[in-house]
Amino acid sequence: MTAKEIFEQLNITDELDIIEAKPGKVISHSVMETVCSFANEPGLGGGYILLGAMEDEGSLFPSYIVDEVIDPDKLQSDFASQCGSMFNMPVRPSIKIEQINGKNVAVIKVEELPDNQKPLYFKSEGLPSGAYRRVGPTDHRCTEDDLHVFYADRNTYDKSLVASTSIRDVEETALNRYRILRGKVNPAAEELTFSDAELLQSLGCMENERNGRLSIAGLLLFGKSSSLRREFPMIRADYIRVPGNQWVDDPDDRFSSIDMRGPLILLLYRIVDAIYSDLPKAFRIEDDGLQADSVGLPVKVLREAITNALMHRSYRMHSPIQIIRYDNRIEIINPGYSLKADDKLGTPGSETRNPYIAAVFHETNLAETKGSGIRAMRRLLAASHLAPPTFESNRTDNKFSARLLLHHFLSKEDLQWLEQYAQFELNDNQKRALIFVREVGAIDNPTYRQMSDTDSMKSTMELRHLRELDLLKQRGKGRGTYYIAGSLLITQGEGLTTQAESPITQAKASITQGKGHTTEGETVVTQGRVTKADLPNDLKAEVSNIGIRASKKNLNDCIIKLCKWKELTASELSGILDKGENHIRREYLKPLIDQGKIQYKYPDMIKHPDQAYKTINV
Repeated sequence: MTAKEIFEQLNITDELDIIEAKPGKVISHSVMETVCSFANEPGLGGGYILLGAMEDEGSLFPSYIVDEVIDPDKLQSDFASQCGSMFNMPVRPSIKIEQINGKNVAVIKVEELPDNQKPLYFKSEGLPSGAYRRVGPTDHRCTEDDLHVFYADRNTYDKSLVASTSIRDVEETALNRYRILRGKVNPAAEELTFSDAELLQSLGCMENERNGRLSIAGLLLFGKSSSLRREFPMIRADYIRVPGNQWVDDPDDRFSSIDMRGPLILLLYRIVDAIYSDLPKAFRIEDDGLQADSVGLPVKVLREAITNALMHRSYRMHSPIQIIRYDNRIEIINPGYSLKADDKLGTPGSETRNPYIAAVFHETNLAETKGSGIRAMRRLLAASHLAPPTFESNRTDNKFSARLLLHHFLSKEDLQWLEQYAQFELNDNQKRALIFVREVGAIDNPTYRQMSDTDSMKSTMELRHLRELDLLKQRGKGRGTYYIAGSLLITQGEGLTTQAESPITQAKASITQGKGHTTEGETVVTQGRVTKADLPNDLKAEVSNIGIRASKKNLNDCIIKLCKWKELTASELSGILDKGENHIRREYLKPLIDQGKIQYKYPDMIKHPDQAYKTINV
C-alpha cells in the first residue's frame, strides 16, 4: 500500500489490524511496540505503520491529518538503529519516504516473522511482558496465555499436575456422566471400555502412574466438591439476580446470589437449570392460529454461553464466573480475555487456553463444533426473534463478557416506538442499535458489528449517520469511541410520547428557549463535573499537601478518601490530582480495584459511559 492509500483508509475506517498511524516527529517506544506486534501476530502477515499522521482532535469523527516528517534521513537512521538493537534479535522492516499533499511521511512495512523466530520481544523487558501481539487495531503486551501460541507448548496450564491429588479425588457421578454423554455421541468409542484410571489418563486428566496425580483439567472436570474447595477455593460460578436493568448500589438490598461449585461436567447443568427456571417464557401464535411456539431464550443458547465461559476462562485467576440476571438481559463475565480477536468472534476456528477441558466438552456435544458456537447462538436467537449476542473482551482487566438480551427485537411494541423516527428511514441494523441503547445505555463499533454482522467500514458509516441525525451522541475518541442516546432519542423509562411531546419537538423547543446551544447541528447540554474547588476543606488540604512527588502510597490513600466522599470518574480524579487520566487508570485505579479497596460504579459494564469509582466500605 502507498502512503496515500493508507491515509485514505484511515479516514474511512480509523486504524485497522494491519494499519497503525503515528506522529512523524520521533521514533517513539509506541512505534517499536507496533513493530513487535506486527512481527509476532500469527496469520496476520505483518502490517503498515504510517509515520506522519495524527488524529484531528477538532473533528467530530475519527479523522487524520498530516504531521510532516521534518528530517526523513534522521528518522530512517533512528528507526534502523532501534530495530537492530532493542529486540532479542535484529529485525529489518522496510521504510520509504513518500508525500501526501506535498508533505513528507514515512511508510513502514513490517513482515510477520517465521514461526521459528517468534516471539520477538524487548531485551530489556524479557518474556512474557516484553513481547507484543496485534489484537484488532491495538498492540497488547503478551501474557503467559499467549506464549503457547508461539511455542506450540503441549503442556498447557490445564495439563499441569495438582499436588496431593489422586483418583480418590474423582467424583464417580461426574465420570459416569462423561461415559453416558460420550456413548450417545459414539456408542463404539474405544475409551468407553477403559477403566476409570485409563480413561482419565487418555483424556489428559491424570498422569500415567499408579495412584498418579490429577491434572488441573482432571480435577476441574471430574473432581469432588470437597477437593475442588481445597485446591481452588475461589473457582466457582455465582448466579446473581439483580432487580431492574442496572446494578443496584444499595448495600442492604443489592441482589440475591447463588454460589455454585462442583465438577464442570455436572456444574454446567446446575447453572443452566438455575438460570432457565428463572427466565420468563413467551409464546407466539402464527396467523393460522393452529400452533403456539415458545419464543423464550432458547436453552441451547444459554447452555452454549455457559459452556464457553467454563471452557475458555482463565483458571490461573482465582475468581468466580459471574452470571448476572437483570430484568432485560443476562451478562456472563468470566476471568480471562478472549484469545481470539473481537472482530473474528463467530468466524470458523477457535483458540482455547484450556484444550483438555475443551476436548471433553466437544467430545460429549456439550459444546458446538470448534469455532461454531457463536454462529449457532446467533442463528437460534434470530429464529426466536431475540437480539444477537454481544461480547466484550478486555485484556487490561483480563475479563470476557457475553450479553444476552431477553428483549424481543423489532416486536410490535418496538415498531410502535420506532415509528417516532420513521422520517429518518433507518435500516434494520440502525433500528436494532437504537433499541440496544435504550435497553443497555450505550453501544460501540464492535458491539454494532456483532449485532448486525457487518464489517467495520459499514458499521462506522451507519453509526455516523445516527450521530448526524442526533439520535446518538458520540463519546470518546479513536479506539475508545462509543455512543449514548442523543437528544432526539427517547431512552429507558421515558415511554412513548404524543406527537406534540415527541423528542424532535422537545429538542427544537430546547434550542429556541436557550436551554442549549448548537455546534454543527449538535444540541449541547452542559453537564456537572467535580473539580478541586468542589472538595470539602479537609480533602482540599490533603490534595494540596500531596505535592508533585508524592509517594504511591500517599496517592493511593488520597484516592481511597476521595472515592469514599463521592463516586468519581477517572477524568475527575485526573483533574483533582493533576495527573494524566491514563496514568491514573493504569497505575492507581486498576491496582486498587485488584486489591479490593475500590470498585466500579457499574461493575457489569466496565466501559459504561458514566463509569466511576467508589471506595469499598470494610
